[in-house]
Amino acid sequence: MSNSAIENDDNVLCVSSVYEQKYYFNKRFAKLPEIIQNELQIMCVMFTEEVGGELILEFDEDGTLLLRVSCDEGDILYDDISSGLKIRQIQRDNNELFEQLEQFYKAFCMENGERSN
Repeated sequence: MSNSAIENDDNVLCVSSVYEQKYYFNKRFAKLPEIIQNELQIMCVMFTEEVGGELILEFDEDGTLLLRVSCDEGDILYDDISSGLKIRQIQRDNNELFEQLEQFYKAFCMENGERSN
């Protein structure tokens, strides 16, 4: 996923790609503290280095943070089972952080008419 794709999708927080050997952070969320931005980068890059593919963190229309994984069709090193296990581990280990990110998104990024509070 390219920088322009992230800039065009306001709901994407960040993306890590093993294929491009890159990490992208959506500038829309630049108000997040640097320590949180760094934590997200470490988590995402470690995931893609370990499992492969691309990890996309994005918010749905209700402000829930989703972790989406994709891989190239011909990627023989990517393992769906390992990916699913690693995603569940990340969700458990970062539950508090993800809840705070959802609160931030709902408070500062969603339009007034879309808030589900």
